[in-house]
Amino acid sequence: MFDIRREYNKGGLRRKDLPENPVQLFERWLKQAIDAELPDPTAMTVATVDENGQPFQRVVLLKHADTDGFVFYTNLGSRKAKQLADNTRISLHFPWHPLDRQVHITGIVEKLSKIKVMTYFLSRPKESQLAAWASRQSERMTTRSVLESKYMELKKQFDKGEVPLPTFWGGFKVKTNSLEFWQGGEYRLHDRFIYQIETNGKWSIERLAP
Repeated sequence: MFDIRREYNKGGLRRKDLPENPVQLFERWLKQAIDAELPDPTAMTVATVDENGQPFQRVVLLKHADTDGFVFYTNLGSRKAKQLADNTRISLHFPWHPLDRQVHITGIVEKLSKIKVMTYFLSRPKESQLAAWASRQSERMTTRSVLESKYMELKKQFDKGEVPLPTFWGGFKVKTNSLEFWQGGEYRLHDRFIYQIETNGKWSIERLAP
């Protein structure tokens, strides 16, 4: 049994402070997380479901966010990519604990175009490009040395030239259906607001009990 407690006293969240578009609030909170020098402020938990209804979670870095969607990149042969191919529903979670904040997002994914994937891939450090080639993400492997040997082989192969985009590497954009903002409050009286997209394209806002 764990009995670890602390008070949440970083401030509240009130209805009058909420913009009509939730992405504006997300961008504000993300900037504040970056300015506060939180470790990995763009890290998010990505949840998917397999064909048996079994949920899976992993931490992925957000690479772009605007009113059109939330973007991340991955190996298209990975477990999450295969699950998203069968079920495009996805859940994202940003745990900004030092600020007593969380953001939970639900939505539907769509694949990014090859041009957008290529543009981002070429912007990555060469070491990251090589790592994308070296790792057949989620596949079983015998020892770490296999991965390291493949990486060194690729490093030698592309030592003097550009690293091409792997055919098995791509990205996803999450088209959001809901965004929930959680701000910790004293005495466990937290503030929670959920934005949900309506058929007319506008966002409804409701307060949820903590």
